[in-house]
Amino acid sequence: QVQLVESGGGLVQAGESLRLSCAASGRTVSNSDMGWFRQTPGKEREFVGAIDRDGAVPVYRDILKGRLTISRDNARNTVYLQLDRLKPEDTAVYFCAAQRSGSWNSVEAWRYWGQGTQVTVSS
Repeated sequence: QVQLVESGGGLVQAGESLRLSCAASGRTVSNSDMGWFRQTPGKEREFVGAIDRDGAVPVYRDILKGRLTISRDNARNTVYLQLDRLKPEDTAVYFCAAQRSGSWNSVEAWRYWGQGTQVTVSS
């Protein structure tokens, strides 16, 4: 069993940057792909990006390329998401996920999920 806890969310101004963390416990995730998703009320959870187990191959949603960086520190069992030049439409609850079996961008492909952290971007 893996427990995931996201942190780093909050209220930020448009144009600023935000770095979210996802700390894993219960079992190492160093051999697991890790993903990030986000969700706004009334909408489906959408793929943000992911990173492979070695941290060598990040996968980013096309519309976020250029603003998004996903990295990991396997020694700390932690994955990071940095989103630059934030926009009000980035406002969402951000979730991390672990252990993929399927398409990177499919919610159903990921086995473990955190509770999410709220990010609110004011204009």
